[in-house]
Amino acid sequence: MKTIISSHFNFPGQKSVYKGKVREVYNINDSILVMIATDRLSAFDVVMPKGIPYKGQILNQIATKFMQLTADIVPNWLIATPDPNAAVGHLCEPFKVEMVIRGYLSGHAAREYALGKRVLCGVTLPEGLKENDRFPEPIITPTTKADLGVHDEDISREEILSKGIVSEEDYVVLENYTRALFERGTAIAKEKGLILVDTKYEFGKTKDGKIVLIDEIHTPDSSRYFYAEGYQERQDKGEAQKQLSKEFVRQWLISNGFQGKDGQQIPEMTDEYIESVSERYIELYENILGEKFVKADVTNIEERIEKNVTDFLSNYSK
Repeated sequence: MKTIISSHFNFPGQKSVYKGKVREVYNINDSILVMIATDRLSAFDVVMPKGIPYKGQILNQIATKFMQLTADIVPNWLIATPDPNAAVGHLCEPFKVEMVIRGYLSGHAAREYALGKRVLCGVTLPEGLKENDRFPEPIITPTTKADLGVHDEDISREEILSKGIVSEEDYVVLENYTRALFERGTAIAKEKGLILVDTKYEFGKTKDGKIVLIDEIHTPDSSRYFYAEGYQERQDKGEAQKQLSKEFVRQWLISNGFQGKDGQQIPEMTDEYIESVSERYIELYENILGEKFVKADVTNIEERIEKNVTDFLSNYSK
Protein backbone atom coordinates (compact mmCIF):
# COMPACT_ATOMS: atom_id res chain seq x y z
CA MET A 1 0.00 0.00 0.00
CA LYS A 2 1.35 3.42 -0.96
CA THR A 3 2.39 5.85 1.75
CA ILE A 4 4.25 9.14 2.04
CA ILE A 5 7.23 8.79 4.38
CA SER A 6 9.01 12.02 3.51
CA SER A 7 8.54 14.92 1.13
CA HIS A 8 10.97 16.86 -1.04
CA PHE A 9 8.87 19.69 -2.41
CA ASN A 10 10.05 23.02 -3.77
CA PHE A 11 7.03 25.29 -3.54
CA PRO A 12 6.95 28.85 -4.95
CA GLY A 13 8.48 31.24 -2.39
CA GLN A 14 9.88 28.41 -0.28
CA LYS A 15 12.45 29.57 2.27
CA SER A 16 13.13 26.53 4.45
CA VAL A 17 11.84 23.14 5.57
CA TYR A 18 11.50 21.75 9.10
CA LYS A 19 11.04 17.99 9.48
CA GLY A 20 9.40 16.81 12.70
CA LYS A 21 8.51 13.31 13.85
CA VAL A 22 5.40 13.12 11.65
CA ARG A 23 4.93 16.49 9.95
CA GLU A 24 7.10 18.45 7.55
CA VAL A 25 6.71 22.21 7.57
CA TYR A 26 7.57 24.46 4.61
CA ASN A 27 8.16 28.19 5.17
CA ILE A 28 6.70 30.22 2.31
CA ASN A 29 8.02 33.80 2.02
CA ASP A 30 8.37 34.04 5.82
CA SER A 31 4.64 34.64 6.04
CA ILE A 32 2.78 31.33 5.76
CA LEU A 33 3.55 27.68 6.45
CA VAL A 34 2.62 24.54 4.52
CA MET A 35 2.37 21.55 6.87
CA ILE A 36 2.52 18.10 5.29
CA ALA A 37 1.14 15.27 7.44
CA THR A 38 3.17 12.22 6.42
CA ASP A 39 2.26 8.60 7.10
CA ARG A 40 5.17 8.22 9.53
CA LEU A 41 4.40 6.55 12.86
CA SER A 42 6.14 7.80 16.00
CA ALA A 43 6.07 6.14 19.41
CA PHE A 44 8.26 6.75 22.48
CA ASP A 45 9.73 9.66 20.46
CA VAL A 46 11.08 7.20 17.88
CA VAL A 47 9.96 7.15 14.24
CA MET A 48 9.07 3.67 13.06
CA PRO A 49 10.69 2.44 9.82
CA LYS A 50 7.43 1.91 7.89
CA GLY A 51 4.55 4.24 7.12
CA ILE A 52 0.88 3.64 7.91
CA PRO A 53 -1.45 3.97 4.89
CA TYR A 54 -3.81 7.00 5.16
CA LYS A 55 -2.48 7.99 8.59
CA GLY A 56 -1.37 11.46 7.44
CA GLN A 57 -4.72 12.13 5.79
CA ILE A 58 -6.54 11.01 8.94
CA LEU A 59 -4.49 13.24 11.24
CA ASN A 60 -4.73 16.24 8.92
CA GLN A 61 -8.48 15.99 8.45
CA ILE A 62 -9.26 15.42 12.15
CA ALA A 63 -7.05 18.37 13.14
CA THR A 64 -8.71 20.58 10.50
CA LYS A 65 -12.19 19.66 11.72
CA PHE A 66 -11.34 20.40 15.37
CA MET A 67 -9.62 23.67 14.47
CA GLN A 68 -12.92 24.70 12.88
CA LEU A 69 -14.96 23.45 15.87
CA THR A 70 -12.86 25.42 18.39
CA ALA A 71 -12.03 28.61 16.47
CA ASP A 72 -14.72 30.51 18.39
CA ILE A 73 -12.94 29.95 21.72
CA VAL A 74 -9.24 29.79 20.74
CA PRO A 75 -7.69 31.39 17.63
CA ASN A 76 -5.60 29.04 15.49
CA TRP A 77 -2.99 29.17 12.74
CA LEU A 78 -5.04 27.49 9.99
CA ILE A 79 -5.89 29.24 6.70
CA ALA A 80 -6.90 26.31 4.48
CA THR A 81 -6.53 22.58 3.80
CA PRO A 82 -5.80 22.37 0.06
CA ASP A 83 -4.98 18.65 0.11
CA PRO A 84 -5.99 15.69 2.31
CA ASN A 85 -2.40 15.57 3.66
CA ALA A 86 -1.63 19.30 3.71
CA ALA A 87 -2.63 22.33 5.74
CA VAL A 88 -1.66 25.95 5.17
CA GLY A 89 -1.51 28.47 7.98
CA HIS A 90 0.10 31.59 9.39
CA LEU A 91 3.79 31.58 10.24
CA CYS A 92 4.20 31.41 14.03
CA GLU A 93 7.02 31.25 16.54
CA PRO A 94 6.25 28.07 18.51
CA PHE A 95 6.40 28.03 22.29
CA LYS A 96 9.02 25.57 23.56
CA VAL A 97 6.52 23.60 25.64
CA GLU A 98 3.67 21.24 24.88
CA MET A 99 0.58 21.75 27.01
CA VAL A 100 -0.55 18.30 28.14
CA ILE A 101 -3.88 18.09 29.98
CA ARG A 102 -5.18 14.97 31.66
CA GLY A 103 -8.66 14.13 32.89
CA TYR A 104 -7.75 10.55 33.88
CA LEU A 105 -4.80 8.60 35.27
CA SER A 106 -3.67 6.94 32.05
CA GLY A 107 -0.63 6.36 29.86
CA HIS A 108 2.54 8.11 31.02
CA ALA A 109 0.84 9.45 34.16
CA ALA A 110 -0.32 5.94 35.14
CA ARG A 111 3.16 4.51 34.55
CA GLU A 112 4.70 7.20 36.78
CA TYR A 113 2.01 6.69 39.42
CA ALA A 114 2.68 2.92 39.44
CA LEU A 115 6.32 3.71 40.26
CA GLY A 116 5.14 5.47 43.41
CA LYS A 117 5.39 9.05 42.17
CA ARG A 118 2.70 11.35 43.54
CA VAL A 119 3.87 14.61 41.99
CA LEU A 120 3.78 15.00 38.22
CA CYS A 121 5.05 18.24 36.66
CA GLY A 122 4.59 19.98 39.99
CA VAL A 123 1.00 18.72 40.37
CA THR A 124 0.23 16.59 43.43
CA LEU A 125 -1.79 13.49 42.57
CA PRO A 126 -4.37 12.02 44.99
CA GLU A 127 -3.62 8.74 46.77
CA GLY A 128 -5.59 5.59 46.12
CA LEU A 129 -6.15 5.95 42.38
CA LYS A 130 -6.35 3.02 39.99
CA GLU A 131 -5.16 3.21 36.41
CA ASN A 132 -7.73 5.03 34.23
CA ASP A 133 -9.56 6.56 37.22
CA ARG A 134 -10.87 10.08 36.67
CA PHE A 135 -9.09 12.97 38.38
CA PRO A 136 -11.26 15.27 40.53
CA GLU A 137 -10.31 18.06 38.09
CA PRO A 138 -8.24 17.91 34.88
CA ILE A 139 -4.54 18.55 35.51
CA ILE A 140 -2.00 20.29 33.24
CA THR A 141 1.32 18.43 32.97
CA PRO A 142 3.52 20.25 30.42
CA THR A 143 6.48 18.75 28.60
CA THR A 144 9.46 20.32 26.92
CA LYS A 145 9.25 20.45 23.13
CA ALA A 146 12.16 18.20 22.17
CA ASP A 147 14.08 18.04 18.91
CA LEU A 148 13.76 15.01 16.65
CA GLY A 149 15.27 11.93 18.29
CA VAL A 150 15.22 13.50 21.76
CA HIS A 151 12.64 12.58 24.39
CA ASP A 152 10.15 15.19 25.54
CA GLU A 153 10.58 15.72 29.28
CA ASP A 154 8.09 16.54 32.01
CA ILE A 155 8.41 20.07 33.35
CA SER A 156 6.48 22.04 35.95
CA ARG A 157 4.81 25.44 35.62
CA GLU A 158 7.33 26.80 38.13
CA GLU A 159 10.32 25.56 36.10
CA ILE A 160 8.90 26.97 32.86
CA LEU A 161 8.56 30.40 34.46
CA SER A 162 11.84 30.35 36.44
CA LYS A 163 13.83 29.31 33.35
CA GLY A 164 12.12 31.99 31.27
CA ILE A 165 10.90 29.45 28.69
CA VAL A 166 7.53 31.23 28.64
CA SER A 167 6.63 34.53 30.32
CA GLU A 168 4.05 34.37 33.10
CA GLU A 169 1.68 36.57 31.14
CA ASP A 170 1.81 34.23 28.13
CA TYR A 171 1.70 31.09 30.25
CA VAL A 172 -1.58 32.15 31.86
CA VAL A 173 -3.04 32.45 28.35
CA LEU A 174 -1.70 28.99 27.41
CA GLU A 175 -3.27 27.46 30.52
CA ASN A 176 -6.63 29.14 29.92
CA TYR A 177 -6.66 28.11 26.25
CA THR A 178 -5.69 24.55 27.21
CA ARG A 179 -8.56 24.22 29.67
CA ALA A 180 -11.06 25.76 27.25
CA LEU A 181 -10.03 23.43 24.41
CA PHE A 182 -10.16 20.37 26.66
CA GLU A 183 -13.61 21.32 27.90
CA ARG A 184 -14.86 21.73 24.31
CA GLY A 185 -13.15 18.50 23.22
CA THR A 186 -14.69 16.63 26.15
CA ALA A 187 -18.18 17.86 25.19
CA ILE A 188 -17.71 16.87 21.52
CA ALA A 189 -16.38 13.45 22.51
CA LYS A 190 -19.35 12.88 24.82
CA GLU A 191 -21.72 13.46 21.89
CA LYS A 192 -19.91 10.64 20.04
CA GLY A 193 -20.08 8.23 23.01
CA LEU A 194 -16.42 8.81 23.83
CA ILE A 195 -14.36 10.11 26.75
CA LEU A 196 -11.47 12.49 25.98
CA VAL A 197 -8.95 11.12 28.47
CA ASP A 198 -5.91 13.30 27.84
CA THR A 199 -4.41 15.34 25.05
CA LYS A 200 -1.68 17.81 24.19
CA TYR A 201 -1.82 21.22 22.54
CA GLU A 202 0.91 23.29 20.94
CA PHE A 203 0.80 27.06 20.63
CA GLY A 204 2.70 29.73 18.79
CA LYS A 205 2.82 33.50 18.36
CA THR A 206 2.00 35.22 15.10
CA LYS A 207 4.09 38.12 13.83
CA ASP A 208 1.68 40.57 15.43
CA GLY A 209 2.05 38.86 18.82
CA LYS A 210 -1.20 36.90 18.93
CA ILE A 211 -1.10 33.51 20.67
CA VAL A 212 -2.70 30.82 18.50
CA LEU A 213 -3.18 27.06 18.49
CA ILE A 214 -0.85 25.31 16.02
CA ASP A 215 0.02 21.79 14.84
CA GLU A 216 -2.74 19.24 15.61
CA ILE A 217 -5.72 18.96 17.94
CA HIS A 218 -7.70 16.00 19.29
CA THR A 219 -6.14 13.48 16.88
CA PRO A 220 -5.37 9.89 17.94
CA ASP A 221 -1.66 10.80 17.90
CA SER A 222 -2.06 13.69 20.34
CA SER A 223 -5.02 12.40 22.37
CA ARG A 224 -6.40 9.36 24.13
CA TYR A 225 -10.08 8.43 24.02
CA PHE A 226 -12.10 5.77 25.86
CA TYR A 227 -15.48 4.41 24.83
CA ALA A 228 -17.92 5.85 27.38
CA GLU A 229 -20.21 2.81 27.32
CA GLY A 230 -18.99 0.30 29.90
CA TYR A 231 -16.25 2.60 31.24
CA GLN A 232 -17.35 2.46 34.88
CA GLU A 233 -18.12 -1.24 34.75
CA ARG A 234 -14.61 -1.97 33.43
CA GLN A 235 -13.09 0.24 36.14
CA ASP A 236 -15.07 -1.51 38.87
CA LYS A 237 -13.91 -4.91 37.61
CA GLY A 238 -10.30 -3.79 37.19
CA GLU A 239 -10.44 -4.45 33.44
CA ALA A 240 -8.54 -2.60 30.74
CA GLN A 241 -10.46 0.22 29.10
CA LYS A 242 -11.57 0.04 25.48
CA GLN A 243 -9.70 2.94 23.98
CA LEU A 244 -9.17 4.91 20.81
CA SER A 245 -5.62 6.24 20.65
CA LYS A 246 -2.10 5.41 19.56
CA GLU A 247 -1.70 3.57 22.88
CA PHE A 248 -2.39 0.22 21.14
CA VAL A 249 0.84 0.74 19.15
CA ARG A 250 2.78 1.62 22.32
CA GLN A 251 1.45 -1.51 24.06
CA TRP A 252 2.40 -3.68 21.06
CA LEU A 253 5.91 -2.23 21.14
CA ILE A 254 6.20 -2.73 24.93
CA SER A 255 5.06 -6.37 24.57
CA ASN A 256 7.80 -6.79 21.96
CA GLY A 257 10.50 -5.36 24.24
CA PHE A 258 10.69 -1.79 22.91
CA GLN A 259 10.18 1.48 24.79
CA GLY A 260 12.62 3.70 22.91
CA LYS A 261 15.46 3.07 25.34
CA ASP A 262 19.12 2.83 24.32
CA GLY A 263 20.06 -0.56 22.91
CA GLN A 264 16.49 -1.65 22.20
CA GLN A 265 15.59 -2.79 18.69
CA ILE A 266 12.35 -1.77 16.98
CA PRO A 267 10.40 -5.01 16.41
CA GLU A 268 9.59 -5.99 12.84
CA MET A 269 6.29 -4.55 11.63
CA THR A 270 4.85 -7.01 9.11
CA ASP A 271 2.61 -5.92 6.24
CA GLU A 272 -0.31 -7.53 8.08
CA TYR A 273 0.44 -5.54 11.23
CA ILE A 274 0.84 -2.30 9.21
CA GLU A 275 -2.55 -2.90 7.60
CA SER A 276 -4.16 -3.56 10.99
CA VAL A 277 -2.77 -0.24 12.31
CA SER A 278 -4.16 1.56 9.25
CA GLU A 279 -7.59 0.01 9.83
CA ARG A 280 -7.43 1.06 13.47
CA TYR A 281 -6.66 4.66 12.51
CA ILE A 282 -9.66 4.65 10.13
CA GLU A 283 -11.81 3.34 13.01
CA LEU A 284 -10.49 6.18 15.17
CA TYR A 285 -11.36 8.75 12.51
CA GLU A 286 -14.90 7.48 12.05
CA ASN A 287 -15.61 7.32 15.77
CA ILE A 288 -14.01 10.64 16.68
CA LEU A 289 -15.68 12.61 13.86
CA GLY A 290 -18.80 10.48 13.52
CA GLU A 291 -18.49 10.32 9.75
CA LYS A 292 -17.30 7.88 7.09
CA PHE A 293 -13.63 8.07 6.13
CA VAL A 294 -13.10 8.65 2.40
CA LYS A 295 -9.71 7.39 1.20
CA ALA A 296 -7.82 9.86 -0.97
CA ASP A 297 -6.27 8.78 -4.26
CA VAL A 298 -2.80 7.45 -3.40
CA THR A 299 -1.71 6.57 -6.95
CA ASN A 300 0.93 9.29 -6.69
CA ILE A 301 0.65 11.02 -3.32
CA GLU A 302 3.59 13.41 -3.77
CA GLU A 303 2.38 14.60 -7.18
CA ARG A 304 -1.15 15.13 -5.85
CA ILE A 305 0.03 17.14 -2.83
CA GLU A 306 2.44 19.26 -4.89
CA LYS A 307 -0.25 20.17 -7.43
CA ASN A 308 -2.92 20.98 -4.83
CA VAL A 309 -0.62 23.07 -2.67
CA THR A 310 0.99 24.89 -5.59
CA ASP A 311 -2.41 25.74 -7.05
CA PHE A 312 -3.53 27.09 -3.68
CA LEU A 313 -0.38 29.18 -3.17
CA SER A 314 -0.58 30.71 -6.65
CA ASN A 315 -4.18 31.78 -6.03
CA TYR A 316 -3.57 32.85 -2.41
CA SER A 317 -0.79 35.25 -3.35
CA LYS A 318 -2.95 37.04 -5.95
